[in-house]
Amino acid sequence: MPRAKTFKTAGEARSDAMLALDKQLCFALYSASLAMTKVYKPLLAPLGLTYPQYLVMLALWEEDGQTVSALGDKLALDSGTLTPLLKRLQAQGALTRERDTLDERRVIVRLTDAGRRLKIQARRVPPQIARATGCELSDIAQLTRQLTAMRDSLAQAVAPADAPH
Repeated sequence: MPRAKTFKTAGEARSDAMLALDKQLCFALYSASLAMTKVYKPLLAPLGLTYPQYLVMLALWEEDGQTVSALGDKLALDSGTLTPLLKRLQAQGALTRERDTLDERRVIVRLTDAGRRLKIQARRVPPQIARATGCELSDIAQLTRQLTAMRDSLAQAVAPADAPH
């Protein structure tokens, strides 16, 4: 039995158009993130780093001697995700993890000499990423600021309702 044709109202058609995959900000961000990670993979392989490990190293090159919880906050990673990354980087000799002598609940993450030397090799990664984007450096800086502001707004939107404002 053939289906009866249904006609959409103008409002329904507009609503449906808003649901098109290529119109979704979430999909644009998601697919751009996947593409970015694919570009990073061969650039990080000579350093012996995965993309998440690279993010950890970036945070430590910026500020050595951070607690695991501070790193997790900075990278938006929970300890269940971050701890295995740190263990692998420690096994590679890039960092150490030590209990804080003043508070044994805290674990301090520090770069080793090898981890600091890795930064020298990593300096060639950002220019290659910039070239791969096809964007001008000023455009990349502006986009980064916009995405950071968006991330912060989204984080506030999902903050627990009982959190102080």
